[in-house]
Amino acid sequence: MPGSEMPKGNVHRLSTPEKRQDECEDAGFTLVELLVVLAIIGLIATFAVPQVLRYLESARVDSARIQIRNIESAMELYYLDNSRYPASAEGIAALSLEPADAPRWNGPYLKNADKLADPWGNPYRYVLEDDGRIVITSLGADGKEGGAGDARDITNLD
Repeated sequence: MPGSEMPKGNVHRLSTPEKRQDECEDAGFTLVELLVVLAIIGLIATFAVPQVLRYLESARVDSARIQIRNIESAMELYYLDNSRYPASAEGIAALSLEPADAPRWNGPYLKNADKLADPWGNPYRYVLEDDGRIVITSLGADGKEGGAGDARDITNLD
């Protein structure tokens, strides 16, 4: 029949229930495809995670240096008002809590200085040396004196 020719090209066929079920079974990923994707993610993580951890530790060291500079600046303000630095026994707390023997104390020079901790959660050390220099120290990542790399001590004398 001349009028009953099937059109060529894009033909819309009615789906049978069996055809739709076959299409649903083929949807999704195979186990091999999932394993390949997981392997690729694992390789990327192997290279990326150590680099991110190095940046994180470097940021902590930089943060400790900045905090030490801020403490040192507050000590200079204390010195300007009292003509002396706090004694080693008074410590950094003298910047937020008025010492008994500082009649011209005009603080607080630093809020919550008595609770101030370095990026690793350790308190900063403060020493007034015999020659009048102040030394403010963070013990670094290891929390012990000395150390190398990111675990080395950080001071205002660096």
